Amino acid sequence: MSVPSPQSASAAGPESILVVRLSAMGDIIHTLPAVTALRAAFPYATLGWLIEERWAELLCTLRYPRSGRRSPERPLVDRVHTVNVAELRRAPFAFHTWQQTAAGVSELRGVQYDVAIDFQGAVRSALLARWSAATVLYGDAQPRENAASMFYTRQIQTTGKHVVEQALDLARAVIARPGASRFDPMPAASMPAQLHVEFPVDSDAEHKAAGLTANLGDFAILNPGAGWGAKQWPIARYGIVARELAQDGIRSLVNYGPGEEELASGVEAASEGAAQKVSCSITELISITRRASLFIGGDTGPMHLAAALKIPVVAIFGPTNPVRNGPFGTRSIVLRSAISMTDHSRHQAPEQGLLEITPEEVVAAARKLLRER
Repeated sequence: MSVPSPQSASAAGPESILVVRLSAMGDIIHTLPAVTALRAAFPYATLGWLIEERWAELLCTLRYPRSGRRSPERPLVDRVHTVNVAELRRAPFAFHTWQQTAAGVSELRGVQYDVAIDFQGAVRSALLARWSAATVLYGDAQPRENAASMFYTRQIQTTGKHVVEQALDLARAVIARPGASRFDPMPAASMPAQLHVEFPVDSDAEHKAAGLTANLGDFAILNPGAGWGAKQWPIARYGIVARELAQDGIRSLVNYGPGEEELASGVEAASEGAAQKVSCSITELISITRRASLFIGGDTGPMHLAAALKIPVVAIFGPTNPVRNGPFGTRSIVLRSAISMTDHSRHQAPEQGLLEITPEEVVAAARKLLRER
């Protein structure tokens, strides 16, 4: 991959680039290879990212400054801009909400970004990208919300099937602009393998993860939670999987987020001592996942984190399409019933096809990946 020299950096492309991808965890992780590609192509450009406050740990540790010289605590971007989307939803007309939003927009405009890229494809994200006052605004010609496209000055026809590939298509459009450096020719699917995605490293989180996993040996992370009920494989089955893996000497940690403690407790109880529930921050989850031998779970942010960290994944899919959202860039086995149909209606009851997947299938897939290590 060619990289411009300091002398040619200005001529080769934009001096400042704003990435807009507000949420959610998995979608932000899917965008990281594209932003890594931008960093590789424009190493001397100021790279900023506008992100929802609760996901900022994916870019920068809590105690580290959100702008300035890059370091292991903030390895990818020069600036992290945040917006409190939850507050906008809760109190959209409150004075303090707009005061905070105005301050954030003022900070964005103060950087004077040359280029903004809306990786989210929503009206909200496109509008925020426009408010940055960037000279050029890139976006998908067919965004998730059609009205978003009217804010873009450059509409890019993406062809990738997976969302990671679609994001890389947008990045390529910026990299391949007239006078800019280009990647060495390579197939779209193979490009991410050439890019090393870096996550923040926090010394305290690493110490906690080391202590938690020191006596486990090889261990698996089980993630019973999901964005909505239709994607949630039954917790009793996770308990069976944990018991079976324990017979192979593999202990299980059960990850859970806010509002999911009951799920984790259910898996822990069903495992009969083979699994231990663990609640942690995003930074701590990154540190723990780095040490795991295997990840088992559905279409969730933690699963995509494991894939980005090259941890083998057993993915349990129901109503979402693994061709578009499956584990990307790691060894994985995706289990999905032939009767499952793609449906984003957010039903609360588990999808019928998801229930067709048995604990025995999951255990067999896990053992296969563990043997292949």
